[in-house]
Amino acid sequence: MEIIGYTLSIFIGITLGLIGAGGSILTVPVLVYLFHIHPTLATSYSLFIVGFTSLIGSFLKIKENGVDYSAATYFGIPSVFVILIVRKVLLVHIPEVILQIHHFQLTKSTITMIAFAVLMLGASWSMIKNKQIQVSTNHPIKQPITKMIFWGIGIGLVTGFLGAGGGFLIIPALVILLRMPIRIAIGTSLSIITLNSLIGFLGDIDHVQMDWFFLVKLLSITILGVAIGSYLQKKIATDKLKPIFGWFIFFVGTYILIKELF
Repeated sequence: MEIIGYTLSIFIGITLGLIGAGGSILTVPVLVYLFHIHPTLATSYSLFIVGFTSLIGSFLKIKENGVDYSAATYFGIPSVFVILIVRKVLLVHIPEVILQIHHFQLTKSTITMIAFAVLMLGASWSMIKNKQIQVSTNHPIKQPITKMIFWGIGIGLVTGFLGAGGGFLIIPALVILLRMPIRIAIGTSLSIITLNSLIGFLGDIDHVQMDWFFLVKLLSITILGVAIGSYLQKKIATDKLKPIFGWFIFFVGTYILIKELF
């Protein structure tokens, strides 16, 4: 199973580099089901892997002038505050066993994975429908700051609780709210994911035992993937790939939901 896990780790990096979203949402399921890591710990590991992988991806986009720093700031700052509150205050006080009735136990781990499955189904739908959106020819346009702040808060909640970068939320927000060209939206998304994930991970270091050798090994593989994805992004129309990847996410999310519920 670990061989499959390492193979999918390359795929995680490729999708992050290629479409700026989606790869991070696979990280927790890969860690939990293929590397047999506890779901709560997997969210911390995911923040590390996704954060540094996205850092490399965003650096490549910065070299191509593919990042909107203003949008990254308005999305990133509110989401960082929310992530720190979730990781440092809320998660550490949620008990492992939330509800017990006779022999039935509802655990934090089960809720985490069910929430992740629902998140994956929502992300898959946003990719499958794949509507074409008219982008602005005069980017950057006047930015709706209040809406970006609210989106940033929502992204912070997703990243804080589940360890997902939230790219599947960030990309549509950048394109729909700002009419941002997809190339710049991908680079900006990677920058926001980097900030959110690494800040979230730093919030976990003082109370989570890390297997640094495993993390660095997995990170090396995903960085290779993001380099491949960034190269392919110049050659392939990403809009055509999103529905295919969306269906893959849909089936993985459905599997997780069935496994956790039944």
